[in-house]
Amino acid sequence: MGRVPVKHLLASLVLLLPALAFADHELDNRDLRKGRALYAVHCASCHGAKLEGQPDWRRPGKDGIRPAPPHDETGHTWHHDNQYLFDYTRLGGKALFEARGLPEIQSGMPASVEDLTDDGIWDILAYIRSTWPDRIRQIQATTNPRHER
Repeated sequence: MGRVPVKHLLASLVLLLPALAFADHELDNRDLRKGRALYAVHCASCHGAKLEGQPDWRRPGKDGIRPAPPHDETGHTWHHDNQYLFDYTRLGGKALFEARGLPEIQSGMPASVEDLTDDGIWDILAYIRSTWPDRIRQIQATTNPRHER
């Protein structure tokens, strides 16, 4: 096995630094008021004005699709890392699962490609996170890649 030239290693590190610096802080310093307002317009009709989700969200309906889950601490949103939540929102459930090689998983989550900017999605996710108790926020933070500030 050959050695990697130092210039290639340095070039790789330079390209990775922005991603590493951003990896765990996508939800920090976001506009929570904007996130709340965007949530009300784009998410609340399915996920509830108080993030409570739809009744019986754990059981698939007759169409095989589960109702929208809650985004409060009673749901499972906080079980997922930030990038997964972003991708799920941006792409929608069907496209996300297909991209991950799981086309058999059914989801009613629509894509938000035309409705929201990336910053808008991050603001919504930050707003949702801001409603969780500290313990839940700390648990969710462990799902994200670690890096140095």
